[in-house]
Amino acid sequence: MTVIEIVQGDITLQDTDAVVTAANESLMGGGGVDGAIHRAAGPRLAAAGAEIGPCDPGDAMATPAFDLYPPVRHVIHTVGPVWEGGDFGEAEILASCYRRCLEVADELGVRSLAFPAIATGVYGFPAEAAARIAVATVVGASSAVERVRLVAFDREGRDVLEAALASLRPPAGSHLDTAAR
Repeated sequence: MTVIEIVQGDITLQDTDAVVTAANESLMGGGGVDGAIHRAAGPRLAAAGAEIGPCDPGDAMATPAFDLYPPVRHVIHTVGPVWEGGDFGEAEILASCYRRCLEVADELGVRSLAFPAIATGVYGFPAEAAARIAVATVVGASSAVERVRLVAFDREGRDVLEAALASLRPPAGSHLDTAAR
């Protein structure tokens, strides 16, 4: 069973086997969290991304982590959907991002994985909806990853993720709560 942790902090400093970056299709670096990961990992990350890209929205690909803080060994690049109002399959594409990242993590033997909020920055996906999709997809996935850390950049993002996780947990003391332990 995968343990889900929600933290506020810098994704480039997580003590996980791999980190996910919310990439653009080229995998050669961008702004936001992707820019931060590329700066921390060094210029070899962009070169490695260029070798394996492009990456379609909803898919995921891995590279070495290069100069990222150990124990991070891999960067898993995923391309989220651009929000166009919700009628163009954006939710399904976002869920696919999380599923594909977990699949790639399993292929790499990753036991701990840190995710940023995918597609909520310049791609415009509403944060609350994105958090619900992220949490539900990770909870529902069949994966050997033991620990998933959802990393929020700020307090507001952390609160949104915590609310999404709380909405999936049964009330304390219920028979479902007991069964889940």
